[in-house]
Amino acid sequence: MSRWLERLAVVAASLAVAIGVIAVLSGGLLAGHDAPGVSGSDGGPGTAFRDQGDSRLPPGELRPVYDSNPPTSGPHLPEAITRNRVHLSDDQVLQALAAGDVIFMYGTRTPPPGLTAVAGTVAPPFSAALAASGQAVVLASRPGLPGVTALAWTHMLRVTSPRDPALQTFAQFWLGRGAPRAGKGLPRS
Repeated sequence: MSRWLERLAVVAASLAVAIGVIAVLSGGLLAGHDAPGVSGSDGGPGTAFRDQGDSRLPPGELRPVYDSNPPTSGPHLPEAITRNRVHLSDDQVLQALAAGDVIFMYGTRTPPPGLTAVAGTVAPPFSAALAASGQAVVLASRPGLPGVTALAWTHMLRVTSPRDPALQTFAQFWLGRGAPRAGKGLPRS
C-alpha cells in the first residue's frame, strides 16, 4: 500500500510541476489582463484619456460626466457638424471624433493666425460631407480655451500657438482613426 501511495505522490508532483512550467512559459495568471475601458497604447501624440464609448443617447437623457473638457469620448446624441469655425456642442464634438475627424479648438471668435494653414496641410478644406466621413480637420471656437486644443478620439493636445509643430503631428497621426467599431477594434471609416 505504501508503494502505491508513493507512486500516486510522484504522479501528482509531476503533474503539478508540468502545470507550473506551462503556466510560467505562457505568462500564467498574469497574461492578458488589461484595465477595462482604457485605450490601448497607440503610442500616438497627445494626452490619452479612457475610452468612455461611443453609444448614442436617447433624446432627453442626461449626459454622463466626461473625463476631459472638452470631451474626447463618451455617449452623445448624434449631431453632425455642418459648419466650420463656429462653436460646437459636445454632441457635435463627440460625433465628429467618433467618425475620425480631428478638431482644433481656440478660445477666440476667429481662428488664430496660422491655424487654418495648419489644418490645410493635413486635410482638404472643410465640407460637411468630409466631416461626416471622418476625414476633416474642423476648426471650432470654444470661449475660454487658451491657445489651441487639438482633439481626437480619446486624445487631446494643448499648445500655445498654431506654430507649434506638435499640432500638425497630432492631426496627421489621428485623422481618420475615430472610435473603435464594436468588437472589432478597428477605426471607423
